[in-house]
Amino acid sequence: MNLKARDTISGQEGTAYIEINGRNEEMFYVKSINATVEKNKVQLRTLGKRGDQNKTVGWSGSGSATIYGVTSRFVEMALDYVKNGRDLFVNIMVTNEDPTSTVGRQSVVLKEVNFDSYPITMLDVDAEALEQEMDFTFDDLDLLEKFQEPTN
Repeated sequence: MNLKARDTISGQEGTAYIEINGRNEEMFYVKSINATVEKNKVQLRTLGKRGDQNKTVGWSGSGSATIYGVTSRFVEMALDYVKNGRDLFVNIMVTNEDPTSTVGRQSVVLKEVNFDSYPITMLDVDAEALEQEMDFTFDDLDLLEKFQEPTN
């Protein structure tokens, strides 16, 4: 079976939600979000084999998001940490769903997301729209829905 172009997923078709203190809200201000699981490996040597071998011994989750500067939510999170020492861990659900594609949708929840830094304020006379970068880590994830095989 060959993949048809119409079954690829458009990067702008989908949704992102953030769960903060048990309350879900749409992340309408997200321009892009990417998350990766990186395997932690060690090299081992065994008798009878001259080369190094690799063994996975754990993993770490990290990602980044680019947001449009249209929300004060992250300034509030920063203030809560700066003023009260409360570090916030949130869940983020990202759904990819392109109605043109026959593969359906995929929904992934990143759990215990902790932002490395918070955008506070910026000005940029050359910017058509203010964009802020945010890196994060996460401690767990779930696949709620997975893509199906294309039928085109």
